[in-house]
Amino acid sequence: MRRTSFRAVTVATAAATLLAASITAATTGTAAGTDQSETSGYAPGMVAAMERDLGLSTAEAVDRLRTDEALSATQHAIAKSLDSGYAGAWVEGDELFVAVTDKAGAAEVRAAGATAVTVGRSLDRLDRLATQAFRAAPEAKVAGAYVDVESNSVILEVAEGATGAVSAAVRAAGVPTSAVSVVEVTEMPRTFINVIGGNAYYIGGARCSVGFSATGGFVTAGHCGSRGATTSQPSGTFQVSSFPGNDYAYVSTGSDDTPVGAVNNYSGGTVNVAGSTAAAVGATVCRSGSTTGWHCGTIQALNASVTYAEGTVTGLIRTNVCAEPGDSGGSLLAGTQAQGMTSGGSGNCSSGGTTYFQPVNEALSAAGVSLVTGGGGTTPPAGCTGYESAFSGSLSSGGQAAEPGTTGFSALSGTITGCLDGPSGTDFDLYLQKSSSGSWVTVAQGITASPDETVTYSGTSGTYRWVVDAYSGSGSYTGGWSTNP
Repeated sequence: MRRTSFRAVTVATAAATLLAASITAATTGTAAGTDQSETSGYAPGMVAAMERDLGLSTAEAVDRLRTDEALSATQHAIAKSLDSGYAGAWVEGDELFVAVTDKAGAAEVRAAGATAVTVGRSLDRLDRLATQAFRAAPEAKVAGAYVDVESNSVILEVAEGATGAVSAAVRAAGVPTSAVSVVEVTEMPRTFINVIGGNAYYIGGARCSVGFSATGGFVTAGHCGSRGATTSQPSGTFQVSSFPGNDYAYVSTGSDDTPVGAVNNYSGGTVNVAGSTAAAVGATVCRSGSTTGWHCGTIQALNASVTYAEGTVTGLIRTNVCAEPGDSGGSLLAGTQAQGMTSGGSGNCSSGGTTYFQPVNEALSAAGVSLVTGGGGTTPPAGCTGYESAFSGSLSSGGQAAEPGTTGFSALSGTITGCLDGPSGTDFDLYLQKSSSGSWVTVAQGITASPDETVTYSGTSGTYRWVVDAYSGSGSYTGGWSTNP
């Protein structure tokens, strides 16, 4: 869930630049056409699947990928800058919409080049209502719950004929009826237990898929195996497994197996995995599975809840990408950014359907491992060299650490420079805080979507400290700072 500490910073210039770049890229691609060199940054199988599933030409598919990447980065920057008034964001074509609950937030969104939509409920509030409504509904009747950021409401999906009973239970729990829409579905979701996403692996007589390579093994769906279960092809052991509640697992593999930062595109090649930056609602995503190959669609909601026959799972990515048995545990990508592993859903790839994915960063954090990127191998932080002082540590996703400790360091009037080198494929941020009247006040910060940050601040003498924030992703970091009075 999005956290709001240390987030009060204006990012209008950077966000507007990203938005303008995305629109320019889209316009240029459409006008000039798209040749082979323009598609080289994306897997041929991914572009072809988008053409088939979304009815796009090659040029339109490439333009859409470029635009979605830029708009997702803009959304990421805006979300980090807003406080509790943030209410979600979504993409429509080449336009980014950001929902806010106050005038100040709307002004900041417009200054960043996005379209502001003023609503009555914040995203944090909606997430709490979705959880409350989901828990209140009879488990056998509710299929899933998620926040619809466009309508600023909670959608509760239920079995046919269960609207009355579920609505009554939700009202009895004190959830405002105006905030929840109850929708009946013709098919309850199920796990794709006998499926693979990238390459196959086997648990006894069952078959699942490698989601993404990680340090010493891979992450996959938790419903594929419990802790201690063994696998073959490749051989390994489930070291971490959580299902239901979550749907992630980490399998350690033998020394003869080499984890590679790529995903099978079922078109005779692979897709390079460059990182795991989360995409925005409305962004294009593609899924890899051995039963149905590559299929694409869009993200409909984040932090969704769903009920399977085995139990409930929360915090999932909801999409309109189709899947079938044989696809579970597999890889969901937005361009070259890892998003999650196939959990389950409803429908099929003939008539369409809904598929849920376990976010990859949560799985990596739970296992204490790092995503393998760049076609193979992981690169640990090399450190920030040339600084007077250094620090290092390790954080799980969502964690924070004060450096060089909670007491900080003394500096004279002048310039303070800082550097953070975070683990590849994550989003680590760096804040400089100054002690004032018994509390710490943020005076400068680096909050881009990358794992590495630099900060420069000119200030008066006093006591300062650095705060490292693992906004998304986990792993070890190094850093350094200098003072130049």
